[in-house]
Amino acid sequence: MSDGAARPARPARPGAALELLVHGVGGTTPEQMLGDPRTVRITGDDTAAVHRRADDVDAETGPGGAPDRPVPEAYVWCNLTSGNGSRALWLLLLPFMVVNLAHWMRPPAREHTRLVRLYGLLVRLAGLTLTVLLVAAACEVALDLTAWQCAGTRACAERHTWLGFLSPALSHGGWWSRPGRRLAVAALVPTALTVLLWYLSHRTWRAYESREPLTRAPEAEHRPGPTTLSRPGFWYGRRLVARLRAAHTAAGLLTVAAAVGTAAAREDRRPGGPALLDALGWCLVAALVGGAAAVVGVVCRRGRSEHRLDRALDAHLVRRLPLTTLVLLGLTTVYAGWSRPGWHAADRLPGDTTFGTLALGQGLTVLALAVVAALLHRAAAGRGAAPQQGSGRDCCEGGTGRPEAEAGARAGTPERAGTMPEDGPTASDDEPGTTRSRVALYGLGGPAVATLACALGAVMSGGVAQRVADWLDGTQSSLDGPPALLTWQASVIPLVLLVLLVLVALLGRATWHRARAERAEVRRAYGVADGGDPGRTGTIARARAMAPLTDRAPLLVGVTAISTLLLGAGAIAGALATGRTPGRATEGTYPFVHGAAQTAQALGSWLIGLGFLLFVTWGRRAYKDPSARRTIGILWDVGTFWPRAAHPFAPPCYAERAVPDLTWRMATWTRETGGRLVISGHSQGSVLAAAAAWQLEPRDRARVGLLTYGSPIERLYGRWFPAHFGPDALSALHQDVDCWRNLYRLTDPIGGPVRLPGSCGPAVDRAPLKDPLEYGRTARHPLPAPLLGHSDYQADPAFAEERALLLGRLLPLPEPRQPGAS
Repeated sequence: MSDGAARPARPARPGAALELLVHGVGGTTPEQMLGDPRTVRITGDDTAAVHRRADDVDAETGPGGAPDRPVPEAYVWCNLTSGNGSRALWLLLLPFMVVNLAHWMRPPAREHTRLVRLYGLLVRLAGLTLTVLLVAAACEVALDLTAWQCAGTRACAERHTWLGFLSPALSHGGWWSRPGRRLAVAALVPTALTVLLWYLSHRTWRAYESREPLTRAPEAEHRPGPTTLSRPGFWYGRRLVARLRAAHTAAGLLTVAAAVGTAAAREDRRPGGPALLDALGWCLVAALVGGAAAVVGVVCRRGRSEHRLDRALDAHLVRRLPLTTLVLLGLTTVYAGWSRPGWHAADRLPGDTTFGTLALGQGLTVLALAVVAALLHRAAAGRGAAPQQGSGRDCCEGGTGRPEAEAGARAGTPERAGTMPEDGPTASDDEPGTTRSRVALYGLGGPAVATLACALGAVMSGGVAQRVADWLDGTQSSLDGPPALLTWQASVIPLVLLVLLVLVALLGRATWHRARAERAEVRRAYGVADGGDPGRTGTIARARAMAPLTDRAPLLVGVTAISTLLLGAGAIAGALATGRTPGRATEGTYPFVHGAAQTAQALGSWLIGLGFLLFVTWGRRAYKDPSARRTIGILWDVGTFWPRAAHPFAPPCYAERAVPDLTWRMATWTRETGGRLVISGHSQGSVLAAAAAWQLEPRDRARVGLLTYGSPIERLYGRWFPAHFGPDALSALHQDVDCWRNLYRLTDPIGGPVRLPGSCGPAVDRAPLKDPLEYGRTARHPLPAPLLGHSDYQADPAFAEERALLLGRLLPLPEPRQPGAS
């Protein structure tokens, strides 16, 4: 127990013990978690709640006193991330979620505050460009392709009769058929999209993220801790989200205003145009520039303190900025709708400059972000991982675990005596300064993920524009189509996919060789002679060989990001150099080059449309089918675990509800009973358990034992989010809680060892569990034992042993001395 632990408010109940179970990705029911069909919700609501068995509702306060076994409780949070099929629409916000993910991927650097702030600023600016890109794509579809080109072309308007009132030819010069008024009507679509994003962000925050965390004493800002997750205000970002929501909403409305107003202003600047309207056009441009500067200023100012629970809200900014831009948009539509005799729609709206500027700005932002991340990683690598000054305590001291199990944890796997497993801790991992090799992409994970976010935004916007253009135009060529840059970006998609296919083929070949090598290890681990059952051996070997593919994710992300960045730069250069589509740009050259360019353009366009439809369909299925939800669940749950710090329109953060729930439950129970508490987390539940433990007061944290199994806390979070789940943070957590044990399997593609440096490692990771428990039929397992992988850790006898070990260490506090007692 750490120093300064306080006595509970009530007399301790000797023997009182609580096991708080937290499930992982995919969710489950309280009946399955507790192993009892009769369960009772003791606290919470339909979204997230704590359940107990019906017989254990008053286990601590009943007439029989505390039971001689731990009372299990199940915290069920699956409704925070899954529900009805309409939530599949959240997948349309994937680029926003990905760029928000990049914000938390910065390398650790406590002493370089300015670089850390610059990193966050660049990610927020990248997120702002994504909002502008999405709204600009909506403007391209509604204003340019539909209202300007299709409604202005007789052949296209005749095929789509619902555009008749906007068509000069079909309405015979009706009032709404003037170019500026057509644009004003079409502006309702991107404006409604912007308002919808604002509404969803506001509504989801109130539903999921408005729960206040446990009140704690503020931290001193000059005293940084091992992780920001321990700060009192980390899981309450109301002020920051509100500021960013106002800024991004204003940016979307300004984008619509610019799309409507610039076309009218360009007409007024022609020789012989009305001087008054020309002056109004310049005033409009000045107002748009001023509004854009105000939005960028709000985004650049973070405006949040995590060292305390920040309940403040910049009400004047949150209300006035969107309302001001909405008024400006209204004035712009009035200005554009003013009668201008002789103004006719021709060609297409000036969208090439807009999309080209956005793509160039995103590329420069990502490159600057990469430079900052490299500097932060270099500083962290030069400082090295400081040796942990832990107490060196072992969870076996005073425990009930088997000595041979603990000896195996120190020696390595049972299969490879005297060595550590390939996927487990190694001697080099424990040396100070060597943990930097565990950081994904050498600290460039954030810039790589930000690149993918920008690429996703470009693909989605270009795909929608291209599909709508094809639908409006049909088989004819009466429309000019979307801007050339969007077509060039579609042309490079087949090349990116080709690079990925080559990489996947190489990884598959390496996995096949690894599976062949694992056959001998499987036979040695289970003591199989004469070859055993080839089918059984091959199944186990393939599971062991495929599990480490998760560790190849940085390679996949890095190659995708680099190829996307280079080919995207080529698309920008091609569009700027030719101003035409790739097929037309190669006219007059060799027929093979011309045919290849046309094929790449057509194939890329169809791949974008097909991918978009599959994306929405798969997302809807994921919310109805549990197996599909588990397939993509881990990536989605990692993305929505983090608060919305870079983009307010990202899907809601479920941890801002789940972590306060767990923290309140643990703190109140330990303070009222003084009993023993073990929080047991599987998969993503182990990450929630660790985050909740960091939020406890030191005296409460010292009363908690942590049991994790199938945990990605180091394998995914430690590598991709080193500033928050790095070795220093995990070592500090291990020292603060009473004890921590971790279980994993070599066949688990998600969970893995914690790999703490120094003396902390052997006290946390147990030797890898056997999977399956038996190779063939035995008296204890007369039927073939299943291969479990990432699931059902509680079926292994090691789980009960480790739980008993933790409860054996967590002794109840002594009863407080009565006043006047000697």
